Amino acid sequence: MIEKLLPAPISTAESFADDPVSEMYPEEFELVANAVPNRQREFGTVRNCARRALGAFGIDPAPVLPGPGRAPRWPDGIVGAMTHCTGYRGAAVARARDVRSLGVDAEPHAPIEDSGVVDLVTLPEERAQISQLTAHQPEIHWARLIFSAKESVYKAWYPLTGRWLGFEEARLTLDPTDATFTARLLVPGPVVDGRRLDTFHGRWLIGAGLVMTAVTVPGTA
Repeated sequence: MIEKLLPAPISTAESFADDPVSEMYPEEFELVANAVPNRQREFGTVRNCARRALGAFGIDPAPVLPGPGRAPRWPDGIVGAMTHCTGYRGAAVARARDVRSLGVDAEPHAPIEDSGVVDLVTLPEERAQISQLTAHQPEIHWARLIFSAKESVYKAWYPLTGRWLGFEEARLTLDPTDATFTARLLVPGPVVDGRRLDTFHGRWLIGAGLVMTAVTVPGTA
């Protein structure tokens, strides 16, 4: 699935089943040694996905460890993102000369049952959009899609800024005609290659019981 959202020059890998914990590097296992087995397998499998994706660039397998803000530390000259949810693990990486930053997120394609959570992760304009879209395509869980898109936006934002971005600090506009979205930042955006970004662009896909979103910030190569 993930390769449909993030084609070349981005390298991707995914898994719908977990790998044995024994395939983790010791440095990785130390980080989840006290976690429940499911969390350990999830942690290790998504990193195996990252290693497979990195292998497309000739990068030898190595531990994928968290850096500041818990974001993954990638090899020099590489940007990337990982995601995991029930039944899915995925990773995407690219050369920094081709892509300045990227974010990817997968979620179960299911409604957010708690209206309080919907209010927390969406703006009033977004909730109005959800109502309009639901009237035309009720089979799509639009609130879940917006949540996932904002997660992808954050994953693309953080490596460029090193700062938190709240759900209320970006306004999403969904385009169901071509499965794309735009995130308008409501706070000052990062300066990338001499220009300030005030908008992130992304794509979404629904399938296999999942909603998946991705954001890329193109390079200048």
